[in-house]
Amino acid sequence: MKKHNFNAGPSILPREVIENTAQAILDFNGSGLSLMEISHRAKDFQPVVDEAVALFKELLNIPEGYSILFLGG
Repeated sequence: MKKHNFNAGPSILPREVIENTAQAILDFNGSGLSLMEISHRAKDFQPVVDEAVALFKELLNIPEGYSILFLGG
């Protein structure tokens, strides 16, 4: 039986998300590198950023003319 976490922290994730993430950690898109090893400036990583921006804009209904910033801290 699968356990579920109902705490305020991390949420329950679909199995497919966990499996895809696990694969990307080992070999991101057949690059031979882990997703965690690829530079955020690398061309292989740009689609990850582009998808994240598009999803934020869609989910939060952000109008054209606004930018998404990913900042440390």
